[in-house]
This record gives sequence, C-alpha cells and structure tokens, in this order.
Amino acid sequence: MSRVNVIIPTYKPDEKFLTLIDRLEKQTVKPERIIIMNTEQKYYDRLIYGSHFQDEYKNVEVYHISKREFDHGRTRHMAMKKADGEFVLLMTQDAVPADLKLIEHLLSAFHDEKTAVAYARQLPAKDSGVIESYTRAFNYPETSMVKSAEDIEKLGIKTYFCSNVCAMYRKSAYEELGGFVRHTIFNEDMIFAAEAVKSGYKIAYKAEAQVVHSHNYTNMEQLKRNFDLGVSQADHPEIFAGLSSGEEGVKLVRQTADYLRKSGNRRLIGRLYFQSGCKYAGYLLGKNYKKLPKKLVGCLTSNKTFWDNDNRIKDSTRIDATKGYGKTEEELKMRERQMRQQK
Repeated sequence: MSRVNVIIPTYKPDEKFLTLIDRLEKQTVKPERIIIMNTEQKYYDRLIYGSHFQDEYKNVEVYHISKREFDHGRTRHMAMKKADGEFVLLMTQDAVPADLKLIEHLLSAFHDEKTAVAYARQLPAKDSGVIESYTRAFNYPETSMVKSAEDIEKLGIKTYFCSNVCAMYRKSAYEELGGFVRHTIFNEDMIFAAEAVKSGYKIAYKAEAQVVHSHNYTNMEQLKRNFDLGVSQADHPEIFAGLSSGEEGVKLVRQTADYLRKSGNRRLIGRLYFQSGCKYAGYLLGKNYKKLPKKLVGCLTSNKTFWDNDNRIKDSTRIDATKGYGKTEEELKMRERQMRQQK
C-alpha cells in the first residue's frame, strides 16, 4: 500500500475544513499524516477550542506561521520538506472530497512512473451560480487525460494546467525538480507542472477523483484574482512567454454564452460579458504591473502581503539573498557560509 501524506494550508478555517478532515480520515486509502500549515494561530485555535479535534484525529500535525511569513510557494515547500510519504496530496481548506475514493483514484494515475502530478476534478457547490457552475465544467471536464510535452502544440498553456486545490505529487519527482518556486504571488502549481513537463514528466487529470469546490466571486474579486494571475505570468516569462491564455478565455466566454441561451438563462449573458471584461482587465493590468504605480498595484491585488516590502524581491523566483526574513534554517546556514567565504 502506498504511503500518502496530505498537506493543507489554512487561514481562518471554518466548518468546511472540519468536514474536509473527516472525509479524508474515511478514505479507502487513509493518509498516514495530515500536515496543516496554518496562518495566524488565533484563528485556528478559535475553530477547535473546546473540541476533541486533536484527540480524534491523531495523525493531524499543525504548524503555525504569521501572515507575513505566508507565501503560496514557500509555505507549501516547507510542508513538503516535512512530508515523508511516497505521495503527497495538496489541498485547500475549502475543498471537500465528493466521495471516499478521492485518494484511491488519484493514486491510480501513478502506475505510470513518468507521472509527476495528478489533479482532481472540481465540482460546483450547491450554492454555485449558473456561470460559475459552467466554468467548473469547462475547466474540469468529465473525461480524464494525461498531458506531456507532446501536447504543448495542441493544448498550449492548458498543458501546464494543474490545481493545488486538490493535486497529488510523486515526492521523488518533486524533490528531483527542486519543488515549488519559493516566492510567488500565485500559480505555484502551474509553474511546477511546467517544469515537470519540460523535464519529461507527465501531468494527469483524474476526472474520477472529485472534490466540491467553487466560488461566487464579485466582479472586483475576479479582477483582483486575475491581476495576480497576470503578475505570476509576467514574473515567469521562461514558462508563460509565447503561450497565450487569451484564446482559451475567449472560448470559455463563447461556450458559456451559448449554454446560457440554450438553458433559458439569457438574462445572465450581460453579467457574463461584464464579468469576463473584469477578468481580462485584471489580467492585462497584472501582465503589465511593472509599469503601474505602487498604490494602484496595492488596490488591484488580492495578495497585499506579497507586496509589503518596499525593497520587493527583484527576482521573483527566489528569496531575497540579502535578508534573513522568510528563509528556511537551511537557507540561512548556506547564506552564513557564503558570507564567511567572502570575508
């Protein structure tokens, strides 16, 4: 039986997080360890105060960090270094397994030794709007697929698509490729997937593995989220340059509009176009963030802590080598050795 660890970054977890843990513990393949990387301890303690959570789920480990320390890439990488399973499942706190075979289905993708990552299908929640529900179906279809470098010409940027909402990693491949980028505003999953594909590995989409996960974002939230997406692509031209996501976006809008007409929801087409405009505007602004005033960037982003330092990291793929903040103990020791050698 394969050894599986689970990693879940949390911030202000709620009852859905408790449901997630309960579903994980009842899986046909039970995780040996569940590693929680929690941001701001007070919110976590508030949720479990007075409960028997830790007694009931003895394989759950909790590590607390401050909000200033959190980074989408580095925080997950820290957890990966703690994990010792052959396979590691990354999830978000608001994704709930649709059944008890989620882990079993994801593991089946790794019979192929070249599979580095397998991600799950995301189903809309009951309170999901019509447009959001169709978007989930568009991005996460009913048919499984395996993507490799051979698919780049056909699929373009979709070749690298992967989501840490629910994605399982082969630990040995993760370590071989150096893991997640340590400093990123967003998209650490796709950046790693791209490196994996370029190194000869495959990315599997397992439609049978399903989680319930969706959002009813406002137009401003959509704009901010897509601004961050644009920033991540601008910071990583070595991956995203020459692979436009615009065509895929246009295809989604056209197919959604057609679906709304046929399903008797014509009244929502105007909302779709306006929402799509917000997404595209956010994306374009993000792609060109280096030309924008700092104050405007602060208004457009949904991840303000990423921009907190006035001396923002110039190379967004690495921790600032001149500062100790945010470094792991191993990185600090390496920096100290380098400084001694320079003297």
